[in-house]
Amino acid sequence: MSDIQYNIQLGKLCNALQLGELDSVPKAISGGLLHRMYAIETTQGKYAIKALNPQIMLRSGAMQNYINSERIANFVANNISAIPAEKFNGVVIQKLDAQFYLVFDWIKGDSLNSNEINSVHCEKIGVILADIHKTDFSGLSINYDYILNEKLIDWNYYLQKGQENSIEWVNLLLENIDNLIGWNTKAIKAGKLLVSNMVISHRDLDPKNVMWNNQDNPVLIDWESAGYINPMQDLIETAIYWSQNEIGSIDKERFFAFIGGYKKRNEILHADWRIVLANGFLGKLGWLEYNLKRSLWMECTDDEEQQMGTTQVTGTIHEIRRYADIILELEDWLNNEL
Repeated sequence: MSDIQYNIQLGKLCNALQLGELDSVPKAISGGLLHRMYAIETTQGKYAIKALNPQIMLRSGAMQNYINSERIANFVANNISAIPAEKFNGVVIQKLDAQFYLVFDWIKGDSLNSNEINSVHCEKIGVILADIHKTDFSGLSINYDYILNEKLIDWNYYLQKGQENSIEWVNLLLENIDNLIGWNTKAIKAGKLLVSNMVISHRDLDPKNVMWNNQDNPVLIDWESAGYINPMQDLIETAIYWSQNEIGSIDKERFFAFIGGYKKRNEILHADWRIVLANGFLGKLGWLEYNLKRSLWMECTDDEEQQMGTTQVTGTIHEIRRYADIILELEDWLNNEL
C-alpha cells in the first residue's frame, strides 16, 4: 500500500472554512474516477466536497492546472451555466493536514444516463460547446506553452509487470498490444498536426459532468480538465460522448444533432476528419496507462483505488477497441454530411 493516502477530515474542514456544523454523516457520492466526492449538510447549507487524489497532486504542475481550470470555470460562468469551486480568503484549493479539497455549493439536478439522452439534449450541449470555444479567455493570461512531447507508451513494460504480478488483465493486454502500439503511433502523429489550432475548453464534457433541472436547464460541473485543445477534436469527442448508447454504438441522429447545435454558433467546420479521429485515441490510451499504474500500485493510494484501476484497465481496453471499430464509419459520416 502507498504511503501517500487520503486524509479526509470533513468536520474539521467545515470548521476551518466556517461552513457550519455537520448536521448528518457525510455521504460519498459519484464524482468521477480520479478523486473522492462527498455531499455534506451543515447548519449553514449543503455542499459538495471534492477530496483531491493525493497521488495526482504530487504531479509536477498539478496545483497550477487546478488553479487555472477554476479560473476558466469562473470566467465562463459569466456567459453559461457553470459551477466553479468556492473561494475562501481568495483561495480556491483548500489544504488541511496535507489533504487538498475543492468546495462547491450544492445544486439540484441530475446527470443523464445514455438511454435518457435525446437529440434535444445533444443540440443544447453542442450550442454550449461552441459558446465555450468562442469565448475570449485572453484576459486570463493562461500561457499556451503546450509542447507536444507525447511519446509512445511502453506497453510491453506494463505487460511484463502484469505478468510478474499475475494480474487479471494480462491476457487481454497481450491480445491487444500490437494494436495499442499502432493506435498510439497514429495518435501521436495526428496530435502534431492538430496542435497549431487550439482553444480553451472544458475538455471532459461528457454526460456525467452536466446536471439537468427537469432535463431542461443544463449546468456544467467538474472543470478540472479545462485547458487548451483542438476545437474539432473537442467537438467530435464530445459528440461521441453524447450519442453513445450503453454498449458503445453511436446514434447517428444524436451525433449530428450535437454537431448541428455547434454549427448554430460556429457554421464553418474545417478538419481532416481522419486525423481528428486518429487523435481521439490519445486520451483513451493515456487513461489506460494511468489505470495500469494504479492497478500495479505505481500510482495508487489504497486497495479501493487499486481495484478500481484493475477494473478500468479491462473496461478501457474494450472501449478503445470499440472506438477503433467505429472510426471509419464516423469518418464516412463526417465527410458525407459536412
